[in-house]
Amino acid sequence: MPDQASAREPWTSSADLRAEIQKLWDRGAILASLVAGPPLFPRRFRLKGPSSREISEDFAGVRAWAREIETTPRCRVETREFRHPLLGVNRLPSAVWIDRVEDALALTGTRREAERVLELAEEARRKRPELVDWLVRRPFEALRLAGEWERLLAVVSWVQEHPRPQVYLRQVDIPGIHTKFLEAHRGVLSELLDIVLPPDAVDGSASGVGEFARRYGFLERPACIRFRLLDRDCALLPGGRGQEITLDVESFRRLNPRVSRVFVTENEVNFLAFPDVRDSLLIFGKGYGFRALATAGWLSRCPIYYWGDIDTHGFAILDQLRGELEHVESFLMDRATLMKFESHWGVEEKPTVRDLGRLHDEERALYDDLRDNRIRKNLRLEQERVGFSWLEFALTSFE
Repeated sequence: MPDQASAREPWTSSADLRAEIQKLWDRGAILASLVAGPPLFPRRFRLKGPSSREISEDFAGVRAWAREIETTPRCRVETREFRHPLLGVNRLPSAVWIDRVEDALALTGTRREAERVLELAEEARRKRPELVDWLVRRPFEALRLAGEWERLLAVVSWVQEHPRPQVYLRQVDIPGIHTKFLEAHRGVLSELLDIVLPPDAVDGSASGVGEFARRYGFLERPACIRFRLLDRDCALLPGGRGQEITLDVESFRRLNPRVSRVFVTENEVNFLAFPDVRDSLLIFGKGYGFRALATAGWLSRCPIYYWGDIDTHGFAILDQLRGELEHVESFLMDRATLMKFESHWGVEEKPTVRDLGRLHDEERALYDDLRDNRIRKNLRLEQERVGFSWLEFALTSFE
């Protein structure tokens, strides 16, 4: 049979008390109260102690438990009186009080961290008082960034004095601050700038660190589109065939080349090895997103053929491209190509399962088979595994 100690409900221990105080620290409640109040202490912690039966059956154990609670440092013990027919009148701990925040910090070993957060809050009150509430909400993030706090406040002040500055981050001239610092701290700077800047200084349509520059009016590195002319008679520059050109989006928009069709491929080797095709241009789809292509009005008059991997993400990219250019057709993303190169099938690590509303009927049927693992689990055929002669044969239909 189990002994009495193991059978009973556990009594609150000194370690349990420390754990309760640690929870207050881990939630940020202690730091928040230090920065902005209201005070958390004095605070009462109710104890789960022995019942009358347990007192009778294990009085020695009860006394040992009481001594442990009473000797817990930094605590004030509240007791209750009980009367026992054999043991007489006794008092046992019923609750523990932590009277001061200093006691809680001592019990959790966090005094230095608390002092550092108070220093950060004081600096914020002197320089940017509107950020004190952020410290209350994000005390551990502030603690993590304590060594950078002064520089972060300097950046916030600079941007507030130069709203939507229309310069590159490289041109921000603040003593002790360089471009890599700004780029590394875009996340927290976004949180701080959103607090101090007026609404008209923030582009609400831009979000995330990737759109930090646009959100706050800095210049962005121009997106570039890389393409090849597949017909020497359509060359844009002297020198004949094989011309590979990279243009910024605005220049690409104004290009208007003499081609009658456009191919898009996601694989760089396929982009480089793609055969010559009459009246055609090939775009490398990697690295800039399809919104940039949609700005080029001349693409609306050209048939566009997208060649991606035959897997769920390949069809998701096709669906995304059709969201910008609805007349896009798929190329070599069909069931015949998939089955022809069964020996080259691979595994798609993280398939997508969402519905794709812009796929055509045959594309949707193949996508559903891939998504639902009807052919093989997580099946994919990467475009570079398609035989080159199969590509060349498919292109004969455009001659």
